[in-house]
Amino acid sequence: MSQENTENLDKDTTSEVNQAETASVEQSELSVEEQLQEQLAQEKDKFLRLFAEFENYKKRTTKERIELFKTAGQEVLQAMLPVLDDFDRAWNQISTSQDEALVKGVELIHEKLKSTLTSKGLELVDIKAGDEFNADYAEAITQIPAPSEDLKGKIVDVIEKGYKLGDKIIRFPKVVIGN
Repeated sequence: MSQENTENLDKDTTSEVNQAETASVEQSELSVEEQLQEQLAQEKDKFLRLFAEFENYKKRTTKERIELFKTAGQEVLQAMLPVLDDFDRAWNQISTSQDEALVKGVELIHEKLKSTLTSKGLELVDIKAGDEFNADYAEAITQIPAPSEDLKGKIVDVIEKGYKLGDKIIRFPKVVIGN
């Protein structure tokens, strides 16, 4: 072999080695780039999950806060119910009085108390004698023989009024059922 052939062979071998090294470097650069892309994708996924979790937390706490505000006065209103019951019983007695000024004064106070409680969200559960008994809306305290056939399984008397706050019943009406 001549020296030129040897030099050309060396150059070819050297250029092949350089190309292999260049390809290896490019491949390692690509793998580094791919690794970075993968890490970026993982971090984006973590961020999206964290963001979604935070949004769910905000929605949940907002809903809980709204529920709290709706029922915040529930304990106070429940404490006022016996007073309202006593006032209703007193009104039934006073309304038969001959003293017009007394009747009018007590009537005004009674209506003011009822309207104040109503403005705070208190509503009367509308159940009366003759209605079909439903355990979801009333509490049966006793059963008596029905005075007539049409009152069997129905409400005969309402012993204590029931009240609800919004859609939630805070005191079930106590009723007597015909048997």
